[in-house]
Amino acid sequence: MSFDPLKEEREGRVREVGAQAVWSLSSCKPGFGVDQLRDKWLETYWQSDGPQPHLVNIQFRRKTTIQYVYLYADYKLDESYTPNRISVRAGTHFHDLHEIEVTELSEPSGWVRIPLKDDDDQPIRTFIVQIAILSNHQNGRDTHLRQIRVHSPVENHCFAAIKFPMLTSIECASYSSVR
Repeated sequence: MSFDPLKEEREGRVREVGAQAVWSLSSCKPGFGVDQLRDKWLETYWQSDGPQPHLVNIQFRRKTTIQYVYLYADYKLDESYTPNRISVRAGTHFHDLHEIEVTELSEPSGWVRIPLKDDDDQPIRTFIVQIAILSNHQNGRDTHLRQIRVHSPVENHCFAAIKFPMLTSIECASYSSVR
């Protein structure tokens, strides 16, 4: 099932918070790093260059609420470079990361949404998100990910939700407009 993270952003339900983070990779081929992973072009990609698991580390300066991580993968283009099994971990620093979600991908073609929820079924609050590529299709060694987006829920704090009583007396009505 393919999702459209940009549609959810346009509708105002979530916001992309990846730009607020510091990104690092366990390895990459020259010219295929964080810049390509975050450039919003589906034709470019990150390519790992080392032993598995391949890691993407996303560190926030302050504790951040994360609802979804979106990955763009394309089996038709990348074949054995396409991730098959992914672990998403979170914590306050690298030494206390715990696994939030493990996802199996079967020949993905498009955006894959990974929900990140705590024990109370709420979006997680964390300083670090780590995406670990545990295995690839066809037992491939290195991996390609074309894009990653990190979504935080939008909290509506508007005053429209506050219900004011209707003031209908003659005395109140006389003050209802500016003269």
